[in-house]
Amino acid sequence: MKYLFLVIVALASFQTASFCQDMTALVNKVKAKLDKVNDYVAEGNMKTDVIFIKAPVGRVKVYFKRPNRFKLKRDGGISILPKGGVTINMTTLIEGDHFTAFAVGDAVVNGTKVKVVKLFPTTENSDVVLSTLYIDEANLLILKAATTTKENGSFEIEMNYGKYMAYALPDKVVFSFNTKDYKMPKGVALEFDDEEKLTDAERIKRKKGRVQINYSSYTINKGLDEAVFK
Repeated sequence: MKYLFLVIVALASFQTASFCQDMTALVNKVKAKLDKVNDYVAEGNMKTDVIFIKAPVGRVKVYFKRPNRFKLKRDGGISILPKGGVTINMTTLIEGDHFTAFAVGDAVVNGTKVKVVKLFPTTENSDVVLSTLYIDEANLLILKAATTTKENGSFEIEMNYGKYMAYALPDKVVFSFNTKDYKMPKGVALEFDDEEKLTDAERIKRKKGRVQINYSSYTINKGLDEAVFK
């Protein structure tokens, strides 16, 4: 019986290890698709829905250069994004091999069946504690990611793809975060309402911030000077 028990444990361990290895392989395939992009310049519109902040829809220009250079410019000069999620791309989450991937099941995101993968960084200096990726296995695209960090709170990103899906670049990004983790930038116009008139549901909703970017075009792999990011 003792030997039978050991055999069962060994088989269970082997199956678990194989399953986790499969998820690492899937994440690496997604990474390989992301690695097609060395740099890009993107243009689009940004809509902000954050408690007490008055910010109209504005034009944005986004600059990215591998491995983690990122800059967002908004008409009017105010870019309302928490520090922890400023990259708005998946490249930095799965850069290199410094992570362990575990499968946690299947889900559906906007009508598409996805694999749900927990990603744990293996480097001590990483600000990211945990990321949950919702991966469209057929197209090797991350449709949704929820990330918890040490210093910059938690945030969630949802992505829709179209014209640039071959490069894993989204047409639309919806970025959600907790406003309690957000530091107000200087020069932002504030609007205060009477909290007593709000329902409990409205108060809960207002604790969440939401930024949506609809991209109209990308210029990919044309080269970007470092001076752009200064």
